Amino acid sequence: MNQEKNRRDFLRTLGLLTFGATAGSAFLSSCSTKSGESTASNDSTSAQSSSSASPFFKISLAEWSLNKALFGGQLTNLDFPLKAKNDFGITGVEYVNQFFKDKAQDQQYLADLKQRCDDNGITSVLIMIDGEGNLGELDAKKRNAAVDNHKKWVDAAKFLGCHSIRVNAYGEGSAEDVARAATDGLRALSEFAKQHDINVIVENHGGFSSNGEWLASVITNTQMDNCGTLPDFGNFCIRYGEGYSCQEWYDRYKGTREMMPFAKGVSAKTHEFDENGNCVETDYDKMLRIVKEAGYTGWVGIEYEGSKLSEDEGIRATKALLERVGAAIA
Repeated sequence: MNQEKNRRDFLRTLGLLTFGATAGSAFLSSCSTKSGESTASNDSTSAQSSSSASPFFKISLAEWSLNKALFGGQLTNLDFPLKAKNDFGITGVEYVNQFFKDKAQDQQYLADLKQRCDDNGITSVLIMIDGEGNLGELDAKKRNAAVDNHKKWVDAAKFLGCHSIRVNAYGEGSAEDVARAATDGLRALSEFAKQHDINVIVENHGGFSSNGEWLASVITNTQMDNCGTLPDFGNFCIRYGEGYSCQEWYDRYKGTREMMPFAKGVSAKTHEFDENGNCVETDYDKMLRIVKEAGYTGWVGIEYEGSKLSEDEGIRATKALLERVGAAIA
């Protein structure tokens, strides 16, 4: 059985393929109509997803799931919210600053983006911030510059109606030294963000930050109630080797459990799926039970990074998985 047939059989299991009049032609059906209503499907899995049972959380879409389309020019940041709603039936969106890096202080651009969301019942959840300097930088002058660089994104998040900006706790040095520096940088940024009712949340994003115990300690030591975490189910590599291959992993379930008391968002990372629509690298039943046990009922953002399915297919597969497992343990 070839790879393409395997892929199509898997998608059929999820109820994601419909067949046209031409025999053998397959087209991905949208998870929603343009009004956001679910499309009909005879597949039992789709029926389960659209049943009265609902997950204990809200589903959002992380813009990074569509990074190939965005980098390739097939999609723009302004188009992203409507694509999330019209193509996937998702009305919560998580932006990535890379896709509107020069627009943080462009009021006309931000007003256009906000209007598109407001007109279509779409919630701007958060902005993921990269490339603005290391908040765990040991050099105080460079660290303070990084804090200042992030402030414009706090303002943009407030304008768009987001609850948080996602930042990184990067720094070079010993675990203890970077922890002290990151605590200082995060506290300074959180003090500014608190004035705007915005949270500053840290993702486990490699290195020290992917050690759940280390990150929990840093967040605790900021002593800021608007400084929290964004547990990502997949980002638990604490040491990389040649070619960006992971040489050492932190236990993802332990790490998520350590981060959840501070969580103000959750990132549902997926790469590959088995024939039953389950994520290969993460046990979603186990992981979502950890999330539920923490009392979390907020947004869970889809972040598909796989290669075997297209971006649209991977988003739909992740959404179906979240709906199925989330409803089962609600």
